[in-house]
Amino acid sequence: MTQLPLRAQLASALGRSAATLSRMTGRGDGSVIGGRVGLLLEPDLLRQLARDRKLALVSATNGKTTTTRLITSALLELGEVATNAFGANMPAGHVSALSQHKGAPYGVLEVDEKYLPEVLNTTGAGVMCLMNLSRDQMDRAAEIWLLAQKWRRALSGKPTHVIANCDDPLVTWGASTAAKVTWVAGGQRWKEDSWCCPECGGPLDRKDADWACRECTFHRPEPQWSLDDDSAIDPRGQRWRLDIQLPGQANRSNAVMALAVAEAFGMPVERALPRLREVTSVAGRYTTVERDGRQARLLLSKNPAGWLEAFDVADPQLPIILSVNAQGPDGRDTSWLWDVDYRILRGRPVFVTGERRLDLALRLEVAEVPFTLCRTFTEALAMQPPGRVDVIANYTAFQLIRSEFGRAV
Repeated sequence: MTQLPLRAQLASALGRSAATLSRMTGRGDGSVIGGRVGLLLEPDLLRQLARDRKLALVSATNGKTTTTRLITSALLELGEVATNAFGANMPAGHVSALSQHKGAPYGVLEVDEKYLPEVLNTTGAGVMCLMNLSRDQMDRAAEIWLLAQKWRRALSGKPTHVIANCDDPLVTWGASTAAKVTWVAGGQRWKEDSWCCPECGGPLDRKDADWACRECTFHRPEPQWSLDDDSAIDPRGQRWRLDIQLPGQANRSNAVMALAVAEAFGMPVERALPRLREVTSVAGRYTTVERDGRQARLLLSKNPAGWLEAFDVADPQLPIILSVNAQGPDGRDTSWLWDVDYRILRGRPVFVTGERRLDLALRLEVAEVPFTLCRTFTEALAMQPPGRVDVIANYTAFQLIRSEFGRAV
C-alpha cells in the first residue's frame, strides 16, 4: 500500500493512541474517539486511509452489523481485513477501523444509511452491499424514500459493484442506477414500508416474492442469487446448505448476501461458506449469558422490522423480557411500538423493563398481552425460574444489559 503523507500518519497514530487510552480507562471501546481525533487533525484522513484498499460497504436498516461480520469472516481467507466490528458506522468509526489495521489490503465497513453517499464518495469503495430499508429513528434519519433517492444519486456514474436485495422495492430502486448490480433474492418479511412504487408512487402488486408496479414499468429484477429456506442458490444454480450457527431466517438472508459479496471479491462459495459457519455471535447479539442458574439469550431489535425477526428467533416456550429505551441512538420517538404486532406473545410470561417501559406496557395492554412491569432488567431476570429466558432489547437497553455481563461478545 502507498505510504500515507506525514500529516495523515501523525493523525492516524494519535487517533490510535486515543482509542487505546479510551479502552484502558474503561470509557469505551475506542471505535469512535480514535476516528474523531484523527479527523480533527486531518479532515481528509478517511480518503487517504481507504486508498489502495479493496473495500466493501454494507448498509441496511437491519442486519448490517451481522452481515459485515459474516463478510469479514469470509474475506479473512484472503488476508487481513479492516472492519468496524462493533458497529461504529459513521466516518469516525471508519477512520478508527482503517487506522487500527493500517496494513490490511481489504476492508469491510458497516455504514449508516444516511452516511452511505458521503462514505462512498470519500472511499471510492469497489463493492457495496444493500439489504433492506424500513422506517427507523425518524427523528434523526430521513424518510426512507429520501434515503433511497440519495443512494441512487450517489451510485450514478460510479463503477461500484452493488450487491442488492431485489425483494425490497426501495433497495432495488436505490441500487438501480449502479453500473453493475448483482441481485439477491434475500427475502423481505416486513413489507409495511414498501407498498407503493418509489418510481411513480403507484401501488405495488405482490405475489409471493414477486412484485411489480401497477402504474409503470418498475418491477422486481431477476435474481442471480436466492435464498430458498435453509439453502443458498448461486448464479450457476448450485444449492448450498446454510448450516450457519446464527439463528433465524434473517441471518440466512444475511449469509446469502455475504456469499454474493465474497464472490465479488473472487472467493468461491466452497471457501467462503465454512468461514460463515464460524460466526456464533455479533457484538453480543445471540449471546447467552448466565446468572444464578438463569440463561438469558440476548436479541437486539431496534424497529418494527427488527422485532418481527426477533419474534421469529425467540423460543415460544420460554418466558421473555422486553426492554425499551429512547435515548439518542435509539431515536426519542417511541410511536413505532404501535407498528409492532405483539399478539404473538400471548400465552407466554412477558416481563417489561427499560426507561420507556410504560410506553411498551400501554402497547401490550392494547394488544391484550398480559405482562409484569419491572423497574430494572436485574429485577426482571431475578423473577425468572432457573433455566432459559429470551431477552429482546433496543439499542441502548441492549448495551446496558451487555455491560452488566462484561459486554459479552
